Amino acid sequence: MIQPLGDRVLIEPSEAEDTSAGGIILPEAAQEKPREGKVIAVGPGSDDEPMNIKEGDIVIYTQYGGTEIRVGDKEYLLIDQDSLLAIKTK
Repeated sequence: MIQPLGDRVLIEPSEAEDTSAGGIILPEAAQEKPREGKVIAVGPGSDDEPMNIKEGDIVIYTQYGGTEIRVGDKEYLLIDQDSLLAIKTK
């Protein structure tokens, strides 16, 4: 697996919706990329930037933040903690 460095976070993005609210199947090009996902790994942070999240949290992040990477057959997002907007609570 990948261990993020510094204040970075490894996220597994949620799946995009493939049908509309009315039941219409959307082509891949029309599907909006999700902006939330599950935290898989968290970097150690730094003296100036302690980490405010933990593995397993569901987070919402900025639309263009991070770097998409592939490990095996899975897609992940490596993103700075500053690009996270919120933690979803139950």
